[in-house]
Amino acid sequence: MSSILYVLAKLNAFSSLGKGPETMKVPYAKKWQTETDKLRQIALDCKLTEELKWGKPCFTFLTKKVAIVIPLKESCAFSFFKGVLLKDPKHVLERIGEHTQAGRWIKFTSLREIAAVQSTLKDYLYEAMELEESGTKIDLKKEHPIPEELQRRLDDNAVLRSAFATLTPGRRKSYIFHISSAKQAKTRAARAEKCVAMILSGRGFNELPN
Repeated sequence: MSSILYVLAKLNAFSSLGKGPETMKVPYAKKWQTETDKLRQIALDCKLTEELKWGKPCFTFLTKKVAIVIPLKESCAFSFFKGVLLKDPKHVLERIGEHTQAGRWIKFTSLREIAAVQSTLKDYLYEAMELEESGTKIDLKKEHPIPEELQRRLDDNAVLRSAFATLTPGRRKSYIFHISSAKQAKTRAARAEKCVAMILSGRGFNELPN
């Protein structure tokens, strides 16, 4: 998903999950609570199943992830896991980031903006559900190579190597992209060193500590 995606939270920080659009406490985004609940209602109206994934309201169909609400600092995003496959005749979907292959999202800053595309969101959700029902898959590129500066630390530290290996693919990519995006080797090495403690904690680069 277009660049996506950030911050985890403890499960008990939420309430009313799966019980309809009652208020759900979303960490780091209290100002988007109303928008979050509205987006949840739209997804629930499409008969999707609501679950908690990565500390966010996530919606599934046939146990497959279809969409997720992502409260951000400046907006509230509604992201489609396989958005790249959606036809998007309204041209409202955005790529989450330059390294994102499958995900696409729409960002909102008010209930009025959501209301303006509510029917479009439902159409896209139904299309996404049809994709899952048909078993359509995305031909993703292979995982990006680990930068040399990080690989050296993994080779020299078995504990770090094990911790990195147990991270989800998305979390590993967050470190790979952050470190490799630096143009100078000195900067890449400094970034790799700063990432060691974060990797050992089990979180992704963009995630805040619990």
